[in-house]
Amino acid sequence: MKTTKHVLVTGGAGFIGSHLVERLLGSGKSVVVIDDLSTGNLENLQAVKSNPGLQVIQSKVSTCAELSSLVAQAACIYHLAATVGVELVMQSPIQVIETNLRETEFLLKAAAPHGVPILITSTSEVYGKSQKDDFREDDDLLIGPPNQTRWCYACSKLMDEFLALAYAKEHKLPVVIVRLFNTVGPRQTGRYGMVLPRFIAAAKAGGPLRVYGDGGQTRCFCWVHDAVEAIVRLQNNPAARGEVFNVGSTEEISIAALAQTVIETLKSRSAIEFLPYQEAYGTGFDDMRRRKPLVEKLSVTTGFRPATKLQEIILRTAGSSK
Repeated sequence: MKTTKHVLVTGGAGFIGSHLVERLLGSGKSVVVIDDLSTGNLENLQAVKSNPGLQVIQSKVSTCAELSSLVAQAACIYHLAATVGVELVMQSPIQVIETNLRETEFLLKAAAPHGVPILITSTSEVYGKSQKDDFREDDDLLIGPPNQTRWCYACSKLMDEFLALAYAKEHKLPVVIVRLFNTVGPRQTGRYGMVLPRFIAAAKAGGPLRVYGDGGQTRCFCWVHDAVEAIVRLQNNPAARGEVFNVGSTEEISIAALAQTVIETLKSRSAIEFLPYQEAYGTGFDDMRRRKPLVEKLSVTTGFRPATKLQEIILRTAGSSK
């Protein structure tokens, strides 16, 4: 009898990973999660923990004893395991660099002999300090110098991209690279510096919303279910293989305006406080002023583009609705 293949999700107990796992299980897939729970949490999988199609292995990818067989038996792989969050990047750069590079390297080596389709999640951070109004996948990248710690995350994820595409070229491995822009929704924690959950928690508690810098830096916030929809469509589309895709919202807002929008949307009486970057992250912190994606490539390839509006995202996230 032929065994039905599973879908392998690394980082599946994380914020985005757990929503992806729910989506895959809901469509009848069997899912194996590998997560060392360094930033993920099994509580994120609470809603599906009794699903017979789910198996969770608590391990790093690089130390997972079953990795070779799990990859060989996988229909496809979603690689979301990474060390993320501005605070972790600033406080633990060795962990960030080594984790992001090593886990991807081990997974690609395991997948190559079997030709298992693999989707690697990267980040909008790879666009670096570019002053462009919006970013396209084939743009040149402008990364800050190595003595500014915050750029180690961008560089490690960019090397993940180079390595994955090298495997696609040399070993014909079916690879898709997804550059995720700011993705938000239920189960995202503000513990590592994520801005929207911090603002929502402060507004609900009536405390101050702390804006770093002058608040003029802009971001685009994408509903997590929209991001998951895009990821799944890209993984399932052979035309996406060997390519890089932006995944994110194109609704741009400054961080100061975001704080005000959260306060107004949640009818909070909280105030807004401005803190210098140096006070928040120490000396040598350098931020991107804009981070807006062009998503035409995603739209043309998959017929989909994220469209959930920010106010609706805030309300859904504050209410922890799925």
